[in-house]
Amino acid sequence: MTSRQQYILSEIIELYAKTAEPVSSHQLIGKLEVSSATIRADMAELERQGYIQQPHTSAGRVPTDRGYRLYVNNIEHLKADSRTSQAIAKRVASAGEADHAVKTAVNSLVELTQNMGWAKLSDGLYLRGMGSLFSQPELLLPGRAFEVARLVDSLDEWTREARTIQGRVTVFIGHENPIGKNSGCSLIVARFASPYSDESYLGLIGPTRQNYPRVIGLMDYTSRMLEEVLA
Repeated sequence: MTSRQQYILSEIIELYAKTAEPVSSHQLIGKLEVSSATIRADMAELERQGYIQQPHTSAGRVPTDRGYRLYVNNIEHLKADSRTSQAIAKRVASAGEADHAVKTAVNSLVELTQNMGWAKLSDGLYLRGMGSLFSQPELLLPGRAFEVARLVDSLDEWTREARTIQGRVTVFIGHENPIGKNSGCSLIVARFASPYSDESYLGLIGPTRQNYPRVIGLMDYTSRMLEEVLA
């Protein structure tokens, strides 16, 4: 993949995250000093390689799981802005007991991302934001709700086997999900240390159409904040 094609892929992903509408070559004109024919040719090559696809008869393209994975793997700057971070920190720090702090963290993430949030602390699983999750247009497709429900219903069982997760934040995109592979969702999981459990997790479930730098940045910051509060 050329650097220009990688830029075009990133632009398609970021525009689609904002609008939930397929992205056409006309929307990319002006962002690159090349002709519309060159942009169309690059988009055709990205489609041939499986990074974007054309839904139905639309003239635009949307990212595939493969395209999102390449994008996420190449994120260089996470975007948890200072104002948002301070708001989360204030809420979590003033929440009181551990379970209240965890619930406050989840509620804040739901509010900020419009995804469904969850947390696992000791033997308890807390869920919030189902309405936000199912308000997303992608999840209105036939059969999609059933797959999302499978993903949500299996979370508690899956977290018992999640010890192999490496690093602070892990992103499972679409078919990468260990459960609910056809849900069209991303499962974003952050591990955090706590004195209450060796298996403490913070998570979000939402459509694969995400502002990944912002969401991953928020998850990274919030999980670190929880560690400080619970220590």
